[in-house]
Amino acid sequence: MADKKLFITEKPSVAQQFADALGVKGNRSSGYLEQGDIIITWCVGHLITMSYPDAYDAALKKWDLKTIPFIPETYKYEVIGAVSKQFDTVKKLLNREDVSTIYVCTDSGREGEYIYRLVDRMAKVPESKERRRVWIDSQTEEEIQRGIKEAKLLKEYDNLSDAAYLRAKEDYLMGINFSRALTLKYSYGIKNYLGVDKCVIAVGRVMTCVLGMIVRREREIRDFVPTPFYRVLADICKEDTKEKIFEAEWHAVKGSKYENSPLLYKENGFNKREDAEELIKYLSDPEPVKLKVKSVTKKTEKKAPPMLYNLAELQNDCSRFFKISPSDTLAAVQELYEKKLVTYPRTDARVLSTAVAKEINKNLQGLTGYNRDNLSAYAANVINQGGYKGIAKSKYVNDKLITDHYAIIPTGQGLGALGSLDSLKNSIYELIVRRFLSIFYPAAEYQKLSILLDRKGEEFTTSTKQLVKPGYLVIADKNFGKKKENSKDEAEKDENVKDDSSDSEIGFSMDVIEFISGLKKGMELSCGGFNIKEGKTSSPKRYSSGALILAMENAGQLIEDEELREQIKGSGIGTSATRDSIITKLVNNKYISLNKKTQILTPTFLGEIIYDVVLRSINGLLRADLTASWEKGLTGVADGSISEKEYMDKMTDYVIRNTNLVKGLQNQNQMNAVFDMVKPYYAKKKN
Repeated sequence: MADKKLFITEKPSVAQQFADALGVKGNRSSGYLEQGDIIITWCVGHLITMSYPDAYDAALKKWDLKTIPFIPETYKYEVIGAVSKQFDTVKKLLNREDVSTIYVCTDSGREGEYIYRLVDRMAKVPESKERRRVWIDSQTEEEIQRGIKEAKLLKEYDNLSDAAYLRAKEDYLMGINFSRALTLKYSYGIKNYLGVDKCVIAVGRVMTCVLGMIVRREREIRDFVPTPFYRVLADICKEDTKEKIFEAEWHAVKGSKYENSPLLYKENGFNKREDAEELIKYLSDPEPVKLKVKSVTKKTEKKAPPMLYNLAELQNDCSRFFKISPSDTLAAVQELYEKKLVTYPRTDARVLSTAVAKEINKNLQGLTGYNRDNLSAYAANVINQGGYKGIAKSKYVNDKLITDHYAIIPTGQGLGALGSLDSLKNSIYELIVRRFLSIFYPAAEYQKLSILLDRKGEEFTTSTKQLVKPGYLVIADKNFGKKKENSKDEAEKDENVKDDSSDSEIGFSMDVIEFISGLKKGMELSCGGFNIKEGKTSSPKRYSSGALILAMENAGQLIEDEELREQIKGSGIGTSATRDSIITKLVNNKYISLNKKTQILTPTFLGEIIYDVVLRSINGLLRADLTASWEKGLTGVADGSISEKEYMDKMTDYVIRNTNLVKGLQNQNQMNAVFDMVKPYYAKKKN
C-alpha cells in the first residue's frame, strides 16, 4: 500500500493555498482533496472544545457553592456539534492505513498548535504515524514549499502544546469557578439593584484585568480636578519699530531666584497668578527692558523610520486612521495573509529575521508592480540604489526579538487579489507597504534653532524646528497622517495627565529664523513687555480600542513597582491572537461600550459594579502585574524554562484559594459596600 502524506490546515481557504502550492486539484465538497500520494484536509477553526462540568457529573449543571472549587483530575473534551461532520472526515483521514505521514499546517502559533493537538487526541491517531510541523510566515507558494521541506517532528513543539493546553485549562478553571462563586454570592443583589431578571458575573484571567483598566481610567476622568498654572512670556521686539518678533518663555533654571521654589508648577510656571505677577514686576525694573543673548544654538536632529508593524501597532493605527475595531483589523489583515499579500499577522515582533533580511529584495521586487500612489517607484528606487543591502545590520533585523514570527510585511506577491478587495483592506495593505518601504529610506532631518536670553539672572528660551531633509517621511503613512491630524476624535487618544505648558518648538517664519540666526552672544534685545499665559491640566483620555490593545501589549507600563515591571518585561496582558477578542467579549457582555464611530471605550454601569465586586473579592484579577505574570509563565512553559506541573500546581492553588475565599465572604455587607461606592459615580455619569 502506497505511503500517503496528509496535510491538515486550519481553514478551507488555507487548504486551497496548500493545494495550489502542491499542484493538487479537485473538488473540496467531500471535505478533503486527494491526488496521487497527497491528501489535503482542514479544520474549521476549532473542532474540539472542553466539556462543561455537567459532562463530569450531571449534578454539576446546577450552580451551587457546595460543588466548587471544581478541579477535574482528568479533563474531558468533546466534538463541537456544528462541525462534527468535518471532524469525522478528518478523523477518518488521520486513521487511514495508507497515510504514513501527517503534516500539521494549522496556524503557526500556540492556538494553532492547540487546534491540531485536540483533533489528534480525539481522533486517537496511532503513535506509529509520523507527524511533522509546517511552520511558515506567509501563504506564498515558495514559503509553503519551504515549510514542508523543513518541517520538524511534531514532538519538538510539545512544550508549545503544553502551554496551549495550560492556557485553556487556566481560562476554564478561572471562568467556571470564579464566575459561579461571584454570581452565586452577588448576582441576586445586582439583579434587584438594577431591576433586571438575570445577571451572570462573568470573569476571566485577562478579560477582568482589561475591564479594570477601563473602569479605573473612567473614574480618574470623573474625579479629575483641573489645576491652573501661569507661565510668563516675554515679547521680543525690533529696536526701531517695537514690532513684536517672537515670544520667549521663562524657566526657573539653576541660578534662578525661584529654583526649586514651592511656588512653581513645574519649572516654567506658577501655581498662582500673583506669583507670576510678582516675577513680572521684578523683571520690569529698571526700564528700558532688555534681554541679553546667552546663546544661540543650531543642531541637526534626526528621526529614524519607525519599527515595522506587529499586530498591536497595526491595530492601533487602524483604530486611529480608519476608526475600525481591533477585531476588524485582524479580520482584514488575516484575509490579506490568506491571499498571500502579507506575512503572518498574529505576531508581537516588530523586526525581521536575519534569514528574511537576506532575501528581502524579493519582497521589494514584487512591490515594483504595486501601482498605487507612486509606491512602485519608491520600491524600484530602493532596489536601484541598493538601499536594502545593509538592512541586516540595522535595528530592523534582530533574531533575539523574535519568538514565533517576524513583523508584518508585504510579501510582494498576490497583487492581483487587491482588485477583489474593498477599499478598507486596500488601505490597510497600503499602510503596511508604506511602513515596510520606510525602513529602507534615510532618517528625516530637522534643523533645530534655540535661543537663550537672560534678564536679571532669569532665563527665557524659545526654539524652532524646520524639516530640511524629509528622508523616509516622503513615503511613511503619507495620506493617513493627514487624516489623523484632521481628526476631531484624536483628542481622545490615550495618554497620561498632561497640560499645555510644554515647550514644544514653535514654527517660525523664515524672517524670524534669519533674525535669530544672526544673533550673537552678549547682544541685547528689546522687550515690549511681559505677559501671563494661563493654562490648566487636563484629565487622562479614554482608551480608544487601538490604544487599549497597545496598553495590553505593554502591561509593564501600568505597573509602578520597578522590580515587578522588570520581571514581566516582554509579557503583556493576553496575546496578539486574543486581545481583540477580549475587547469584543467585554462589549458583548455589556460591561463596556464601544463607540463605533470614534472607537472610544467606556465602562457601562454593570461593568463598574462587576469591577467593584471583583475589587472586594478576587482583586488579583484586576492587577496587570499578576495577569501578565501568568502570560509570562505560559511563555516559560513554551520555551521549556518552566515545567507543566509547576505551572499547573500554582494555577490550581490560586483557583482553589480564591474560590474558597469568595465562598466565605459575607455577601450582604459586601454588596452594600459596592453599591455605596458605585452610586456617586453613577450619579455623575447620569448628569
